[in-house]
Amino acid sequence: MLAGAELFVHPGDRLGLVGRNGSGKSTLLKIAAGLVEPDDGERIVQYGKTVCYLPQEPDLSQFATSLDAAISGIGTTGDPHRAEHYLERLGLTGRELPAALSGGELRRCAIAQALTPQPDILLLDEPTNHLDLPAIEWLEGELAKMRAALVIISHDRRFLTTLTRATVWLDRGQLRHQQKGFADFEAWRDQVLEDEETARHKLDRKIVAEEHWVRYGVTARRKRNQKRLRDLNVMRRHVRERVGPTGQVAMSQNTANASGKRVAEVKDASKRFADRRIVDTLTIEVQRGDRLAIVGPNGAGKTTILRMLTGALKPDEGSIRLGVNIQLVTLDQRRDQLDTTTPLRDVLTGGGSDIVETGRGAKHVVSFMKDFLFDANQAGTPVNTLSGGERGRLMLAIALARPSNLLVLDEPTNDLDLETLDLLQELLADYAGTALVVSHDRDFIDRVATSVLAFEGDGKWVEYAGGYSDMIAQRGADVPEARQSGKGSVARTGKKQTASSEMAPSRRAQGRLGFKEKHALKTLPDRMAALEREIATLDETLADPDLYMRDAEAFNAAIARRDAAHKDLHAAEEEWLALELLREELET
Repeated sequence: MLAGAELFVHPGDRLGLVGRNGSGKSTLLKIAAGLVEPDDGERIVQYGKTVCYLPQEPDLSQFATSLDAAISGIGTTGDPHRAEHYLERLGLTGRELPAALSGGELRRCAIAQALTPQPDILLLDEPTNHLDLPAIEWLEGELAKMRAALVIISHDRRFLTTLTRATVWLDRGQLRHQQKGFADFEAWRDQVLEDEETARHKLDRKIVAEEHWVRYGVTARRKRNQKRLRDLNVMRRHVRERVGPTGQVAMSQNTANASGKRVAEVKDASKRFADRRIVDTLTIEVQRGDRLAIVGPNGAGKTTILRMLTGALKPDEGSIRLGVNIQLVTLDQRRDQLDTTTPLRDVLTGGGSDIVETGRGAKHVVSFMKDFLFDANQAGTPVNTLSGGERGRLMLAIALARPSNLLVLDEPTNDLDLETLDLLQELLADYAGTALVVSHDRDFIDRVATSVLAFEGDGKWVEYAGGYSDMIAQRGADVPEARQSGKGSVARTGKKQTASSEMAPSRRAQGRLGFKEKHALKTLPDRMAALEREIATLDETLADPDLYMRDAEAFNAAIARRDAAHKDLHAAEEEWLALELLREELET
């Protein structure tokens, strides 16, 4: 999987680690985190530097509560209040049982666990999976402010574009480095593959010419020029050992007969659960060929709206009319449709046959598997042996093999690599039917949606023409959080729950800052800069590999002072941020 791969992470790095599903990205990150031993090579971490790792599928079942999980890595000198802060911002109380958490809640808890120790190096494997839009945008802001070096694996193009300043491409076991962020990656990747193809053609032509010389050249010259013969053998060996680029998924939809022009018509529909209004007087019409994206935070009611639009759920008030001749296929993000003990062949064919009906006619199951980059020897293996990305491709294969004119895609981008996402976007663009998409991937929505149904708060939903960026331009802000009792806030729009809401209530009443607050706002930036300089000096001192052997007491003193300076800096930053928000609030 990996062959001589080298990954160097320097202070302040922002690396995006990209590559195809199954290329070894997660394995490389586990090696960097010290969780997996490589067959060859070694892992070196500078003394005193801390590394935290967010796995793709976190398992926190060994902890009694979510707070216990969040504080598990802080050590004796860490601040447990920081864990409580992150849990609150991520919508958790700290009292939840990790074994009972949903996929999204489990990832939020794991994010708090990774952020709380404030590590020097933070390794993140698909951090946005199962997060809603407010949480993703909050996490972007937190990571952008951190001083830690970041290594990020993600399918979310916008997340990578925002946070990365360099890209590491894992391709056929080798790592390629580019000192530019993800925004420049795809053009660079395409150029590398094009150059490889050109070099391959040149080598093939040269081998043909040399073989012609071997066959038809003057015998005496061939005997004298043994080096030329050795070079030919070397070129032949290169061709035999050459590993070409991974193939592309060959997607094709099995389109059913066209539905009626009107797929669904909703008028003044409302829906309540207990005392909470999920949908309030929604009016929307979905026509054949529409690509409707439904966006909003977790718990806002996206699944409820999907079920209403497909006729699976009736509204408490209002009406829903469905069109005629609708054939529905659903792609479920939770993989609930998969029996993990069933062989891959039977999952695709339904058992009792080796034939899969596709949009291009009947295909043998092995041939169909190869279209989705599965190997022939995987036909008899159970589903539970597949990686997360492979399960995502399998769900796509199942959904696209069935005849449909209405596709319902619930978080289809989870765990898919960028190339597969590109093909899925092209397929949806060419799909003859209608698509209803629930996704938190802003770039994906921009590329496929013809309109966006966005959560506005308190059960209100509004349709906007265009993609996610068009929706932001029209409404002037991101989607708000879902307000639920007992849940924290992760939204970055609207009024925020910050430390400023708890301090100086009398100042709000007076409508001004006091002398101490004004003085702190003026002096704190200089204090933070001085602490940053002190920490940088201490880091240089501690970078001396012989310091501990030469003067252990000075080494320990420097460690203690650096930890204290970090605490002082964090406290100063929190105080300045709270006062600055309070000042802005009073001025407006």
